[in-house]
Amino acid sequence: MQAGKGKRPAKRTAPKVSCEDCFFRVNLLCALDLAEPCATFRPNEAQLRPPQQLRFVFRQERRSCAAWAFPSAQEQAALHP
Repeated sequence: MQAGKGKRPAKRTAPKVSCEDCFFRVNLLCALDLAEPCATFRPNEAQLRPPQQLRFVFRQERRSCAAWAFPSAQEQAALHP
């Protein structure tokens, strides 16, 4: 048997969490009264913030006239002499 083979790595144990460590409980946003942390548990260190909103940028006008405009009467008369 080779050295190091057959040994299993030690399992890491997750730190024990409680409702008192939850972002929602600390900021008085939790309405649940449970004995253990719920599925929405977020650590208070996470500094939860909403994502930054996209900037609204106006497009530059590219055309001086509408593409769907009909020719004027003078332009139509010039087309059909």
